[in-house]
Amino acid sequence: MEKDFKIILFYKFTNVVDPQAVVLAHKSICKDLGLTGRMIVASEGVNATFEGIGENIEKYKKFLKSDELFADIVVKESVGTGSAFPKLKIVVRKEVVTLEAGEFDVAKETATRLPASELQKWYENNEDFVVLDLRNDYEIKSGKFDRTIDPGLANFRDLPKKIKQLKSLKDKKVVTVCTGGIRCEKATCLLKREGFSDIYQLKDGIHTYMQEYPGGHFNGTLFVFDNRMTTDVVPNSKKHIIGRCVFCGVPTENYCSDDSTRPSRKLLCCRYCFEKEKDHLRESVSVN
Repeated sequence: MEKDFKIILFYKFTNVVDPQAVVLAHKSICKDLGLTGRMIVASEGVNATFEGIGENIEKYKKFLKSDELFADIVVKESVGTGSAFPKLKIVVRKEVVTLEAGEFDVAKETATRLPASELQKWYENNEDFVVLDLRNDYEIKSGKFDRTIDPGLANFRDLPKKIKQLKSLKDKKVVTVCTGGIRCEKATCLLKREGFSDIYQLKDGIHTYMQEYPGGHFNGTLFVFDNRMTTDVVPNSKKHIIGRCVFCGVPTENYCSDDSTRPSRKLLCCRYCFEKEKDHLRESVSVN
């Protein structure tokens, strides 16, 4: 009988008094349940994505929400493969998502959260707004919203250096987006401090929008940091491929790693060109 695998994604900014204790507790139950994936714990909160057999994922979710600190946490789900992650890694870090822009009181400073349904209405009503995508530049190449502005981030922590280039957006209506919402939570704190006056963040990220509006105003597929590399989240008969092979330009959603540069960079590359260029290319794998 084929096993039903699930992948879950969640985060929460909250005061964690003893991060190491959280690491030990979650590492223990994840090992018992046979889950793989990664979790970052910091004094500012948690950020995690795990894969496991469906019934074991449900047991983990019950454990997670039994902790008063995480009882209201939003858990996003998608279909797993059984091989999305090579191992289990749960660690303490300084930040749950690295921005290197100082400390923020995220609960008080973050931008207004815009539900997927409201963003959909904005598109339908042709409201005047832009989408600022806060993912890495290579993530955007396989999928993005209509009206997207790509700030050209090689890494999320590059955002503070890009603020001057984005100054023309300070008086526009801006919706920030990222995969699950965590990068927007922290980035909008910084953007508000820098004078962005009409700024929102997509509540629960692109993942939730794609789940609620497949074939809507997000075009292409969603890059994810596991061995799947991309996911449509839910079946989408209206999807069209927007990614293009960097070598020949044909439509593709296949990512590879280019080892001709240091650090290695992720590229969209069709199977034909991968075979041609494979002396310095390799299959992309989970980032851990």
